[in-house]
Amino acid sequence: MATRIMILNGPNLNFLGVREPHIYGKTTLREIEASCEQVAQLLDVSLSFHQTNIEGELVGLIQQAHGSMDAIIMNPAAFSFTSVALIDALKIFDGPKFEVHISNIHARDELHRHSITSTASTAVICGLGPYGYIAAMLAAVQRLGRMPAAIPAALHGFEA
Repeated sequence: MATRIMILNGPNLNFLGVREPHIYGKTTLREIEASCEQVAQLLDVSLSFHQTNIEGELVGLIQQAHGSMDAIIMNPAAFSFTSVALIDALKIFDGPKFEVHISNIHARDELHRHSITSTASTAVICGLGPYGYIAAMLAAVQRLGRMPAAIPAALHGFEA
């Protein structure tokens, strides 16, 4: 059975490639999704990829993931710094939850430095650019113990 991963993207990420390319780069969200789809095939992952500018829709998607997905990867974007609702929804989900940020939020201005949603995440990946999504997919499959045998042993990770 394929590993089921839901990737969620918050507000304004639909403007990646246009919005502040000096911070977020020139890669579009559609290009990130296409890369994730390619990696999903290698990892035997069934991928569900979403973007919304509406906080309540993200909460609803997280709730839908309960019982139907094995892991969540989320770039909450601006909601990282404000959303108690996302924290509460993430606490409902039992599987691994990876928070991804394209920029290194720890090197940003005070407003963009402290993610509150990370308190409900298994791990946080930031500053790797769009590759952070791929790193999160690898980490999710490894954490679930479902790395395909065809993947080189070095990518299987280490036991905790």
